[in-house]
Amino acid sequence: MPSNIRHRNLIKIISCWSQLDFKALVLNYMPNGSLEKWLYSQNSSFDILKRLNIMVDVALALEYLHHGYSVPIVHCDLKPSNILLDDDMVAHVADFGIVKILGLGDPMTQTMTLAIVGYMAPEYGMDGIVSTQGDVYSFGIVVMETFTKMKPTNEMFVEEMNLKQWVANSVSSEAIAEVVDANLLVVQEQDHESLTKIDCLSSVLRLALVCSAEPPHERISMREVVATLKKIKIKFLKDAARSVQLNRRPVQAL
Repeated sequence: MPSNIRHRNLIKIISCWSQLDFKALVLNYMPNGSLEKWLYSQNSSFDILKRLNIMVDVALALEYLHHGYSVPIVHCDLKPSNILLDDDMVAHVADFGIVKILGLGDPMTQTMTLAIVGYMAPEYGMDGIVSTQGDVYSFGIVVMETFTKMKPTNEMFVEEMNLKQWVANSVSSEAIAEVVDANLLVVQEQDHESLTKIDCLSSVLRLALVCSAEPPHERISMREVVATLKKIKIKFLKDAARSVQLNRRPVQAL
């Protein structure tokens, strides 16, 4: 990893220590731990907006790695445990142990170093092909896990059923409420706030499915991901404010 890489959403390396029998990195302390910790705790305050903000932060970090340096940098190991949160719940992508730097004009490379099953792109797992589109795939899986609270390695996923297919089935049948984290949604009839949440969650999961498309050329770039996530967030905030007003209106007698 180049030493001059700097971004608000990348973990900052303060110093390093290297001896024959010991090597260590000193990193900024992240008091709120990892995204994985928050996902699988019982904290009901971990709402849609907090998760959206974290996904925007992660997307910005990957956009910088892919497009903001002289050559593309591929993280190769994106997962919730590698996304750390500071005092303000700002996300920082960490663990660059298997990062790959692509050569000028070279959109991909090959490696024998593999990431965690469930998060890595099919072409990475089968052929060791590394590209920025592999990070996009991993990001899509992380988004799904963030909003469903379901690991891609869950024992319920066997044979052809996996996290991506499970989410795709719910999106196509408009049954989002059946797969999202129950802490995010309490569906009530004629509840404008619930409808706003469902609309936002549907948009987020559709984006995640596009990111995790099987063929790499069908995945969008992280620039497009950032732009789409920001639009989803702005729409959610506007709709949420409007739904609060609608829910406050008194019901008129017939």
